[in-house]
Amino acid sequence: MKMTVIAAVAIALAGSFGSAIAAGDAAAGKAKFAVCAGCHGPTGAGNEALKYPKLTGLEEGYVAQQLRDFKSGKRNTPMAATMKAMTAGLSDADMDNIAAYVVTLK
Repeated sequence: MKMTVIAAVAIALAGSFGSAIAAGDAAAGKAKFAVCAGCHGPTGAGNEALKYPKLTGLEEGYVAQQLRDFKSGKRNTPMAATMKAMTAGLSDADMDNIAAYVVTLK
């Protein structure tokens, strides 16, 4: 009986985590990425001369987390103030969508 309850709780928790880390919508992210492209380039290749990093090749979860960290002020880099301003108006869904789009860039 005790093992059954533990298993049921584990399954319920696994299901809730799965929805919390659901992938974003790349099509919706494409429109939001237009602002990002001003610095990172339309293909996410970055701009080395201006020290805007390349986004291509990054993982979706990593991109979404970095956007959240910039927005919250948790990430402190030389470009943190710029990125905090750029992310200020983004919702969590927007950030997930942008991250989903970034992974499509080659």
